[in-house]
Amino acid sequence: MPQLDAEHPQWFDWRWQLQNNLDGPQLADLFGTAHVLAQPDGFEVGVTPWFAQLCRESGGAGPLARQVVPSAAEYSHAAFERDDPLGEDPHRVAPGLVRKYPDRVLLLVTDTCASYCRYCTRSRWVASHQEPLGRDALDEAITWIEDHPAIADVLISGGDPLLLSTRRLSNLLDRLAAIPHLRFIRIGTRVPVFLPMRIDADLATALRPRRIPVYVNVHINHFAELPEYTRSKLAMLADAGVPLGGQAVLLKGVNNDVDTLRETFYRMLTCRVRPYYLFHCDPVKGTSHLRTSVDEGLELMRELVGHVSGMAVPKYCIDLEGGGKVPLWPEYVEKKTPESLWVRGYAGQVQAYPNEVQSRDAQD
Repeated sequence: MPQLDAEHPQWFDWRWQLQNNLDGPQLADLFGTAHVLAQPDGFEVGVTPWFAQLCRESGGAGPLARQVVPSAAEYSHAAFERDDPLGEDPHRVAPGLVRKYPDRVLLLVTDTCASYCRYCTRSRWVASHQEPLGRDALDEAITWIEDHPAIADVLISGGDPLLLSTRRLSNLLDRLAAIPHLRFIRIGTRVPVFLPMRIDADLATALRPRRIPVYVNVHINHFAELPEYTRSKLAMLADAGVPLGGQAVLLKGVNNDVDTLRETFYRMLTCRVRPYYLFHCDPVKGTSHLRTSVDEGLELMRELVGHVSGMAVPKYCIDLEGGGKVPLWPEYVEKKTPESLWVRGYAGQVQAYPNEVQSRDAQD
């Protein structure tokens, strides 16, 4: 097992980190859990030494390890769980290209991640040891986008697109930015958390704004994922003019309490990462031990709204199978008439608010 501390001479070499990903037996030695020796349903087990060390520093088998260390509970499948809970596969329109919305597409460029989250929505496909989207397939996907002027937004995901070579990623962004009807590009990534040493000046330059902006949405579930070194790497991207958004997944035993969410979202903001989405954990097979109820998610949002800065309150979303993201919000309207709304404020008080544009007396 690689030495889990920064004294290792290659610790800050991101390629060394990937080459020394901890597998099931190594995680079993580290966390003393025999069940990690297996790979439930064949889904890859792998954790970078960097993140394994963060797990150990944050309490061993605590909220960070719970996200990446397999559990025997993964062998239990609820009747409503699916291999493809978002219904992406039927909406593929070209190699690596998924269209579920009228004006945007999802471009899956690699099946590889720096570490493998146990709640992964694409566990059926991620780490399947397929090659990254090849040249011919990528050409076909880009041609499809060029031929559909309704598309304004491309979300690049996978796997993790920041594991592509800097040259290949830059070339891809250049090609997309040259499509006249695109308005912006998004990249979804967990690399700044799992592999922060991947971020360097060359990568920051590759992610620069072009004719259109490139937004980078970083997946961050817990404030302990943001030590000083990771914060410095996010600052490098922000200083280079890369707009940063933050998304999290609501996970039982990880962040399903208001204090953890509050600190996580505030820490994102101090890193110039704007909280964007809080996703309800998708019903992927074998993830029931990581999911809360939607009711609990709504109650947590109620505890956040008004009690923290609005800048630190993301949209809470569920993702429907084939139907896309739907934002959910706690109910604050107690009663409604043509004249007034009776609205409950964040502190619990109920008061009337006019529902009319102009009072009836003024109309008379």
